[in-house]
Amino acid sequence: MNDSTHSTGNPDSAVNTGNPDSAVNTGTNTGTNVGTAADDSTAPEPSSTAAAGSAAPGTAAAGTAAPRGDGASPRLTVLITGAGSGFGALSARALARAGHTVYAAMRDTGGRNASRVDEARAYAAEHGVDLRTVELDVLSQESADAAVATVLDQAGRLDVVAHNAGHMVTGPTEAFTPEEIAAVYDTNVLGTQRVNRAALPHLRARGEGLLLWVGSSSSRGGTPPYLAPYFAAKAAMDALAVSYAAELARFGVETSIVVPGAFTSGTNHFASGGHPAETAVLPAYEERYGALMEQVGARLAALAPAGADASLVADAIVDIVGTPWGRRPFRVHVDPADDGSAEVSEVADRVRARFLARIGLADVLTPHRAAA
Repeated sequence: MNDSTHSTGNPDSAVNTGNPDSAVNTGTNTGTNVGTAADDSTAPEPSSTAAAGSAAPGTAAAGTAAPRGDGASPRLTVLITGAGSGFGALSARALARAGHTVYAAMRDTGGRNASRVDEARAYAAEHGVDLRTVELDVLSQESADAAVATVLDQAGRLDVVAHNAGHMVTGPTEAFTPEEIAAVYDTNVLGTQRVNRAALPHLRARGEGLLLWVGSSSSRGGTPPYLAPYFAAKAAMDALAVSYAAELARFGVETSIVVPGAFTSGTNHFASGGHPAETAVLPAYEERYGALMEQVGARLAALAPAGADASLVADAIVDIVGTPWGRRPFRVHVDPADDGSAEVSEVADRVRARFLARIGLADVLTPHRAAA
């Protein structure tokens, strides 16, 4: 699960498909599980990141990554959606502290989110970082187009698109109308498509870039009841990300999927989540399931080790963005409660790699630049 209002990559520890006839590197690091209570002694060390606030605000020349001057990775321009709160806000600030130019995208910047714009501006001034905001409603193609155009006009480049915007709903699945479930898909799935259609022409033309998707461990891990529309939408988004990865590899555009587990602190996804408008069937479910969500929340909190804060997700995103091009992991789990998603993903991603090799498409498992 994740708050989707909301690299530990190591190319030397790639996964072998196990096929003796075509040992294929998956191009992934699917075994990484940041912050888990499980034994992670075999996980590769995370990539180092720049010190907080080490770069002064500024922009880079078009098409050229600005040098940091401190021996760290180049300063990149990052657009992150749903950055008004939760994982998005935490990640935007962490990326800015790492020295990147960050556009925290959110909708209604002149209305209900005006205070969050002010907070981001104050944070940038206080910490001396290049954190900006931009209007972006993922439900509108025009808004997505305008946001990307603003970034390119102001910064002269776009290196990373982080898909974080989303919406959670809770309640018995039967109670949701088809239209309500479609609305969840519109935000969590189609919203990413609108942003991609705005940003990808630029990234493909440059022959380099990163699509970073904030997914959910629910796509392949344990799934408690009453969250089906959200879980289904996150699974669809994951499938979209996996397909995009292969389709963009030959353009030099990388894909990384961050998979947060359930975080019971540092986010407001349950508090801000939606509920079914129709209440007629609720009493029947209340009779048998009672305080189910409270029970699940309490058990998840008990499973999480001390220090399992949502900032772990932001840290993982900073690591991925700071990893050099061509070495970023395909999938990183940040799941303190360890719901099993990492284990399932490791198998699924290995099977994907093996199949692509069997049909002669092993090259799309990793990004590469077109020959001159």
